[in-house]
Amino acid sequence: MEAREERDLLRLKKQLAKFDLLILDELGYVPASKLGSELLFDVISTAYERLSLIVTTNLPFENWTEVLGSERLTGATLDRLTHRCHILEASGESYRLKDAKRRRQPNRSSNGSQSSK
Repeated sequence: MEAREERDLLRLKKQLAKFDLLILDELGYVPASKLGSELLFDVISTAYERLSLIVTTNLPFENWTEVLGSERLTGATLDRLTHRCHILEASGESYRLKDAKRRRQPNRSSNGSQSSK
């Protein structure tokens, strides 16, 4: 959106088109504005069948409308992303949450109550 406001969007799009791989991490973590959703669709649409895309998200497809704000835009986005794709679903506890819980536990070997093996 900043590139668009600074009239630098075309240069940014040309720069993105040079990549072999584009990674959209944590899609949907923050809902996009109408303009942001349209720009994201433009990036995905431009990348469609030209370069590889990896998208990570915690949202099922049926919740993407909440992020992109429009059923029509969400449908068009998913149409491009799911054509000729591999969908990998991970289940189970988040590794970040698991690591945070592990770090919160006191280090038993440092307080002398247990010896380390």
